[in-house]
Amino acid sequence: MMRFGLSTTYALALVAGALAVPSPVAPRQASPFTTTAITDFAEPWSLAFLPDNRILVTEKRGNLRLVDPATKAKGTITGVPTVRYGGQGGFGDVALHPRFAENNLVYISYAEPGTGSQSGAAVARARLVLDTSGGGALQNLEVVWRQSQKVNGDGHFAHRILFDSNSTLWISSGERQQFDPAQSMTTNLGKIIRLNDDGTVPAGNPFTGTVGAQVWALGVRNPLGIDFDEQGRLWEIEMGPMGGDEINLIEKGGNYGWPIVSQGNHYDGRQIPKHNTRPEFIAPKAFWNPVISPSSLIIYKGNLFPSWKGNAIISALGAQGLVRVEISGTTAREAQRISLGKRTRCVRQSADGALWVLEDGAGGRLLKLTPR
Repeated sequence: MMRFGLSTTYALALVAGALAVPSPVAPRQASPFTTTAITDFAEPWSLAFLPDNRILVTEKRGNLRLVDPATKAKGTITGVPTVRYGGQGGFGDVALHPRFAENNLVYISYAEPGTGSQSGAAVARARLVLDTSGGGALQNLEVVWRQSQKVNGDGHFAHRILFDSNSTLWISSGERQQFDPAQSMTTNLGKIIRLNDDGTVPAGNPFTGTVGAQVWALGVRNPLGIDFDEQGRLWEIEMGPMGGDEINLIEKGGNYGWPIVSQGNHYDGRQIPKHNTRPEFIAPKAFWNPVISPSSLIIYKGNLFPSWKGNAIISALGAQGLVRVEISGTTAREAQRISLGKRTRCVRQSADGALWVLEDGAGGRLLKLTPR
């Protein structure tokens, strides 16, 4: 469910073991950034850096743009498949294969149209061929993964893409506002997916079955950000229902409880049992109520902001900026909330340690953030 409101008073709840203890968060602080606006887009959703420092940016209606930050020139990459645009659906994530310099493979996610008003998330890979005029094309496009069922509605696709150092492909799969599939091993909705780069199932996954073999963890709702820390641990951020946005440390075979437990409630006011009532489910490391409406996550690994190393940086729609979460071992707590004055769709880190942010919606800008 998309959230538009912004509260001026926030509380963060920290989870220690099975107990949730409300705790005040750090107040909004003056921006630590020098902000450079590069260019704007029509509903941008994600970005990825090419080796030559140019940037691929996805737009929800189905456009893939190529931006040169040095000149601010903006070109178009053709060959994007047809997307189902509407609500939260459309063109989603973009990521380069770890061996892009050798194979030129780009991975994209999108809402794929089905019968009537049905749709489902898909991930495809294609060879990126650039031209001399600032554009290019996707060639030999191949779908490597699909959500196992297409459903009515335009919510909770999630479909973030991540590679690890072994070129293993990780996908966050939302539960499409269908609730129960998040607990079912006959579907890949509401799951964290682990695959080989060609979409086949790698050795070492914890479950079996035609669909279940893809699954690394289950019981997630709308997981809109995933990233590894320098210890190789996978962190995930997801939108909760009415309250209960949460950050999780993803464990092999872990069950995070949605929709049986949550730190929030249903939108009609019905209460959902909390994690401490069902200790068999893994509780979040931190949660937000009121919500921040997270949209992406990185674990910062750069040197431009040295005190932030190992912290989670979350882009937020409702909080209209960035939320920094300190991670110590396996614990997490909000440390800072930085207003950017706009709903923020995506945050990424470039090789030099700068942060790059996409604003949400029509005219959303690409911003480069460096230390003030």
